[in-house]
Amino acid sequence: MRKFFKGLATLFVVMLVAGFIFLNWPLWQRSVPQAQNDEPVDVVLIGGGIMSVTLATLLQELEPDWRMQLYERLDGVALESSNGWNNAGTGHSGFAELNYTPEADDGSIETARAVNIAEQFEVSRQFWAHQVQQGRLSTPSDFINPTPHVSFVWGDENIEFLRKRHEAITKNPLFYGMEYSEDHGKIAEWAPLLMEGRDPQQRVAATYMPLGTDVNFGVITEQLTQALQKSPNFDVELQSEVTALRQNDDKTWNVTIRNLATGDEHTVKSRFVFIGAGGASLHLLQMSGIPEAANYGGFPVGGQFLAFDNPAIAGRHDVKAYGMAETGAPPMSVPHLDARRLDGKDVTLFGPFALFSTKFLKEGSWWDLFASVNNDNVLGMMRVGSHNLDLVTYLAEQARLTDDDRHAELVKYYPQAKREDWRLVTAGQRVQVIKRDPEDGTVLQFGTEVVADQDRTIAALLGASPGASTSPPIMVNLLDRIFPQQMDAGWRERLSEIIPSYGRKLNESAELTNEIRRMTSSALSLPYLDVPTQTDAPADADDAKPLAQDQPGGDQPAGLSPEPWSAQPAPVPGQNQNREMQAL
Repeated sequence: MRKFFKGLATLFVVMLVAGFIFLNWPLWQRSVPQAQNDEPVDVVLIGGGIMSVTLATLLQELEPDWRMQLYERLDGVALESSNGWNNAGTGHSGFAELNYTPEADDGSIETARAVNIAEQFEVSRQFWAHQVQQGRLSTPSDFINPTPHVSFVWGDENIEFLRKRHEAITKNPLFYGMEYSEDHGKIAEWAPLLMEGRDPQQRVAATYMPLGTDVNFGVITEQLTQALQKSPNFDVELQSEVTALRQNDDKTWNVTIRNLATGDEHTVKSRFVFIGAGGASLHLLQMSGIPEAANYGGFPVGGQFLAFDNPAIAGRHDVKAYGMAETGAPPMSVPHLDARRLDGKDVTLFGPFALFSTKFLKEGSWWDLFASVNNDNVLGMMRVGSHNLDLVTYLAEQARLTDDDRHAELVKYYPQAKREDWRLVTAGQRVQVIKRDPEDGTVLQFGTEVVADQDRTIAALLGASPGASTSPPIMVNLLDRIFPQQMDAGWRERLSEIIPSYGRKLNESAELTNEIRRMTSSALSLPYLDVPTQTDAPADADDAKPLAQDQPGGDQPAGLSPEPWSAQPAPVPGQNQNREMQAL
């Protein structure tokens, strides 16, 4: 018996020591090469995705003489989450995403988040339009295409929710033009795949927003990178992994990089470091050792889609149709049947189906999750796990899905789908933020967040959707936070040229909404709708002319001029609004 207790005590001590080492690893800092540059570069960017490249593009316009280095561990930029096949490609504007408009306890619909996301996407459109005008982005259809956004539900409770959502959200200028219908025939006009083969007695409802978009963030990233490289002050190093981040006494940073092809390491000194490495950002933030990193952890979730490559199917579905998550399912599980433009051809995707993995990147390590757990976040992560058992249950159920199970989910949205029509594709890996909140304790947070040190010398982007869609406003906010002196010294004026609405809200002015949308629609070859204004005189819809494709020397026809915005009545359920589309 004594030997038993002695062995048990030994095992307990070993486990304590192992746990201590695990939570405090590494126990000491390894030696790294000295910086090869005495004069620091201005900016080091870690990760070759859309966030890093968007920030670099802004900085190159604001300070063309700044020296910038970008390091990417893979063979090219935009090969992880920014790649077209690794995300849904939705230009998130709150048009169709029902989880952005929750129902309050009193039955009203909260629209603030959807409006905020719509505002942010309008900033993205302005940024991309400017890059097209400057020649940094090429033909708009290479990276952004008009793709109406549809919300689609069934069941009395969900239909009533969608009706109330439409009534509430269309009071905002940014959502003018959204239609609502419960008519099977009208919905079939919008999205035939949703309705063909459906029980004619089933009650359904849908909203249709003609101003939606499909965006290939990978193409944007690649083209902006090529434009950045035309400057001698910008350099990209591929197959280069950051292995150490050390802050110097003068607040500069030594960034150590390993060449994955040769194994050699070198160190670069930089005044500012931006970590835009997708799921790997958390590990790099922790590597920096800044106190703010102690407040964060991460939970990885992958995704899979059913892909339809057959032109006979993909060519008949030209919308992004979002449904409603099942009761108890997390927001990330919202099903959608998406029209995409990838690799030069039309594709339809359905999903997502969750894929649990301990990797933080699609091309990451199975040890990523374990390596992110440390003495600062272990208790908080355990608390989050115990408080989010519905997510744990959901992931467990998703892990057991068979192809027949996935097909059963598909036919809820595409009743005539056949098993042989689709193939299963694995999308990118996402890491949801686990954050220490001063009021609620440690919580699981959906969305994106920028974490920076108090000296404003390093910043990291954590989180996921709607990240890529809102990368320009996120990076503009980062500039305001990290570089306040430069903003006061002239950057704001220059940003107003890049983003004409800078500092203003489109949703507060129908006139401003029209001005900005007309400009971006022209530059990006996207559809356009005039929002009624106070100064508009009533007009017959038959007098409205569609705006022609923008051509040099072409005239700008007038837009619609319905009732003034403040006098616009709420649309009647089931009645379609006039939506004379104007294609710039």
